[in-house]
Amino acid sequence: MTTAAPTVPLSHGTEMPLLGLGTARMDDAEAAEAVRTAIEDGYRLVDTAENYGNESGVGRGIRDAGVPREELFVTTKLNKRWHSVDGARQACENSLERLDLEYVDLLLIHWPNPDQDRYVEAFEGLLRLREDGLVRAVGTSNFKPHHLDRVLDATGVAPEVNQIRLSPYATRASTHAYHVAHGIVTEAWSPLKPATMLEDPVIAQVALRRGCSPAQVALRWLTQRGIVTVPKSGSRERRLENLRSVEVQLTPRDLDDISGLDRGEDQVTDSDEFGH
Repeated sequence: MTTAAPTVPLSHGTEMPLLGLGTARMDDAEAAEAVRTAIEDGYRLVDTAENYGNESGVGRGIRDAGVPREELFVTTKLNKRWHSVDGARQACENSLERLDLEYVDLLLIHWPNPDQDRYVEAFEGLLRLREDGLVRAVGTSNFKPHHLDRVLDATGVAPEVNQIRLSPYATRASTHAYHVAHGIVTEAWSPLKPATMLEDPVIAQVALRRGCSPAQVALRWLTQRGIVTVPKSGSRERRLENLRSVEVQLTPRDLDDISGLDRGEDQVTDSDEFGH
């Protein structure tokens, strides 16, 4: 019997699984195998991006798994060269062709790239794509609150999801609070980094109390608070362990203890300076 991740509602009506498979740094062949087996094992959310260079492999894995399309939630992301209304459409059409899909469930602007100052136009393009049914939900990635403010001021619409670097060592509390206040679902990338975090005595003690692994503790600290996450692993055994984290139940004390591990923004790439 496979484990199924619970879902969280997005503001436009879509239900998004709280835990999925990340595919960064996988080539097409690796992605195809990982996606196929992950779906067979119960994953329903798959996260890719134009910049990962593996959308074709992800699409092949989806087809090979043989699960009805409507049961899956597929996310991809567009790069800065497409930051315009027409560019967002072209990027979406390109991704759909590589994925061999008729629509994606969530399309994200991968980085704001404020130096070129066109991310608002890109978001306007996403809204049109949602209207036309090419995407079911729209969002951003690595946006700071002041980037989100500009999107809201210009369009009157908040992204449904903002995917950011977030882990027990980088809790991003103020950004998460902003998301909650504006009805934006937070999604965490690199939730298990740095690897030394899983050796932290606090996480180890919680894992001992709950009879699970440190990685499961770190992931459940996210999903139990309604934060989506997409850990990446090349190991099928590890992927199964990650998925089964949704079966763990942490206490309020556990959650507070883990949140106390925050080390600030030092590990977080500055999206005012970096982007692609």
